[in-house]
Amino acid sequence: MAKTPAQRIKKHGNKAVVPQHQLPSVINPSTSRSPEKAKSNSNLIVVAGAVASLFLFWYLHLLTLEQLTQLSGGLAMPDSLIGGFDRDFVGQLRAAMNPDALGQLSYVHKTAGTLFPLIFGFSWLLLIGTNVARKPLRWALWALPLLFAAVRLWGNAAIDTMMSANVLDPTQVALASGLTVAGWVLLVLSLLAGGTAVFIGRKSGAARRARGHAPS
Repeated sequence: MAKTPAQRIKKHGNKAVVPQHQLPSVINPSTSRSPEKAKSNSNLIVVAGAVASLFLFWYLHLLTLEQLTQLSGGLAMPDSLIGGFDRDFVGQLRAAMNPDALGQLSYVHKTAGTLFPLIFGFSWLLLIGTNVARKPLRWALWALPLLFAAVRLWGNAAIDTMMSANVLDPTQVALASGLTVAGWVLLVLSLLAGGTAVFIGRKSGAARRARGHAPS
């Protein structure tokens, strides 16, 4: 009968031969993630988010809100007015849209109008975080898509409140108009911030490759 290592040591002392057992490696080297692979995965998510954002922008502004003009006598929806709107225009729009049309506008705000700023904001946060290493600059660029998402969601609620109010309030009109203009401005600034982040990321990548090929 085979003896255990303890029995062998007891019988032969220090001269006992104890079989060595090698434990298998816990970490599989093939599953380790390099920085290049992690960045590649992030880039795939950014591309998917950008495509989804582009589709939602088209669906929201160029399709759905445009179709709603058929229920307003040809008047544009407040969300589409880059330069804002005044009380007279809102009064005409409210008179042209019945409760069903207002319900459809509110539904659009709760669906595509909510998904677009959230998905765009998340995608741009990841885009900037992947390409910009300096924290102060990264946070400065991050502020733009974050503000865009917040302003657009607030603007949706402000427009719905303005359109459904029993009495048209000039303060509500001014707030909804200001948020609409701010949302468009922040969208443009966010796009510029994303372009700046991509430029910085490519410049940093080129500098790293240059250092890697530099003679020692």
